[in-house]
Amino acid sequence: MQAKTKKAKALPPRRSIYFLPNLFTISALFAGFYAIIAALKGVYDNAAIAIFIAMIMDSLDGRVARMTHTTTPFGAELDSLSDMVAFGVAPALIAYSWALSNLGKFGWLAAFIYTSCVALRLARFNTQENKSKHYFAGLPCPAAAAVIAGLIWANKAHDLPPVWLTISLALITIALGALMVSNINFRSFKDFNLKNNVPFIVILSVVLILVFVSIDPPRVLFAIFALYALSGPCTALWNKFRKNKPLDQNNEPPDLLN
Repeated sequence: MQAKTKKAKALPPRRSIYFLPNLFTISALFAGFYAIIAALKGVYDNAAIAIFIAMIMDSLDGRVARMTHTTTPFGAELDSLSDMVAFGVAPALIAYSWALSNLGKFGWLAAFIYTSCVALRLARFNTQENKSKHYFAGLPCPAAAAVIAGLIWANKAHDLPPVWLTISLALITIALGALMVSNINFRSFKDFNLKNNVPFIVILSVVLILVFVSIDPPRVLFAIFALYALSGPCTALWNKFRKNKPLDQNNEPPDLLN
């Protein structure tokens, strides 16, 4: 009798999970979770520092994945979940525990608005097609989290914050949420390639930034990310002003009939 040949069943392709980029993503998630624990214990300095560490880890995982050609859908989904914890839930809970709880219902609503805007921004970013390499549509959530963490870290007094500071934090939190879900363009700096040659002024600028950060890290980092958050609206208003500006006599187009 002839042996019947059985067709081997085609196995589904295995989804690769790479260790190195996901290690940075998990590290960012760990830093965000630690920030929540530190805030619950009232150690707001450590909570704010953990947010900035999560930012560093989050910026490295994507670059490492692209440099090592290990970009996978699994890594992208894990990165979004990590961002939601580190830059969505953690900053909102830190702000609420530090000051917003003194405002009652308005305080936790401000924190919820921020958290929900982070979720909406991440969902929009993941489903967005034809993403620009030069600009983000809306304020990136790590930068928004850095503004909140920098403001809290810059304030050395961890007792009951003044009323004006509490209200300002609530308004800033809501404004950051609105910027994240807006269509305002923010520079992404993804086109900055570390492999290419850069002008000398770029290296000098990096050195000066490191010097300024070392002088007073909380205030300098807060100022840097606050200016970045303001850069988008200011640029949009400037472009709109230039577009709607009427032509004066010096800027009139030439008369082609003469």
